Amino acid sequence: MTLVAPVAGERLLGRTLRRARDWAPAAVVLVLSLALWQGLVAALEIERFLLPRPTQILKAFWEQRDTLWSAGLFTFREALGGFAIGCTAAILAALVLARWRRLGGALMPYAIAANAVPIIAFAPITNQWFGLLNPLSKMVIAAILCFFPVLVNTLRGLTSVRPSSIELMRSYAAGELEIFRRVRIPNSLPYVFSALKVASVLAMIGAVVGEFFGGSQEALGVQIRSATALFQFETAWAAILVASLLGIAFYLVIALVERLTMGWHPSTRTAD
Repeated sequence: MTLVAPVAGERLLGRTLRRARDWAPAAVVLVLSLALWQGLVAALEIERFLLPRPTQILKAFWEQRDTLWSAGLFTFREALGGFAIGCTAAILAALVLARWRRLGGALMPYAIAANAVPIIAFAPITNQWFGLLNPLSKMVIAAILCFFPVLVNTLRGLTSVRPSSIELMRSYAAGELEIFRRVRIPNSLPYVFSALKVASVLAMIGAVVGEFFGGSQEALGVQIRSATALFQFETAWAAILVASLLGIAFYLVIALVERLTMGWHPSTRTAD
């Protein structure tokens, strides 16, 4: 019993060191990139409207942190709503298309065509449909961006099941519903989480892009557009930094949920 705590502590320390070692290259690249950015802008005398210095961006970020974070959270709520709408619709559509393959073959070309339309083409349309100041217009833009990657990945996970697994279930007289519940859906979960992590970033992009065509003054996209129009380029870059941080945080939350709920899958396991 006395050895349990030291062993657990050693394992925790080992995992912490491994994670720190995994993140170390990214941290080094970030520091070097910022140093190079700062040095090149100063050495080449690049105008601030083209590329401000990182120190100027961080200064603007700190001085206006309350306004920027408030705007960021406003936009994040729109992104979260669009993420929920788009991903839910995509997963339900994938379940239907996986059950009726011919229907999937008939509808998939139209889904591909819709995904090929530039997202900025939808923004003026959704503003007219739902109203310029209605957050739902921005949620729809985010939902459209999220829909296709989640649909494709979920459908792939539902259909790429070993035939032997299906045959085994049918040998037990399992129906289609039982096969979906016990075989197809568990098999699709790694694909679903991969798509959700991609969609978490796309949702933030969609919300910000939608705001560029009009929206509440509290929105982050409107703040970026206004700052640029007023030649406050450091503020605009600081707002972009807020959007990036929120997108990364959203991604990490999805990754954490995947790790907590998918411990049975080899892809989520790490050696002790």
